[in-house]
Amino acid sequence: MIDENDEKILNLIQTDGRLSVKRIAQALSLSGPAISQRLTNLKNKGIIKGYRAEIDMNKLELNVRAFVQVDISPNQKNQFYSFIKQIPNVLECDVVTGTYAMLLKVAYEIPEELDDLVNKLQRFGKTNTMMVFSTPVRPRGFFFEIH
Repeated sequence: MIDENDEKILNLIQTDGRLSVKRIAQALSLSGPAISQRLTNLKNKGIIKGYRAEIDMNKLELNVRAFVQVDISPNQKNQFYSFIKQIPNVLECDVVTGTYAMLLKVAYEIPEELDDLVNKLQRFGKTNTMMVFSTPVRPRGFFFEIH
């Protein structure tokens, strides 16, 4: 599917998504056009889905971070998805196994805002909230081990 050079490119752009084609080419000892073609191929295959900035939530005063588990029935999924997609503080939603069907990653300025969300989510079913104290491993991509 992908080769070692593609893996190296993915490692580089996950570290710095703003790297120029020229810098990537230098790092891999390949030509600029070869890197451009590889990037295009990775995008066309859906491996590269986009480029995003990593934002420091604390600098935005979003100091209240939590994971909220929600137990919803399958017939509520579409309504639930529509609801949470409208809330910018929901950073991620995963369908999971276990007691709860959904796991939300959220960020708020103050605990009362989180409490308000949890109260609204309870119309879908039982919830469980876990507050984040610290994040020793920041969100990151998948990095290939290059041999």
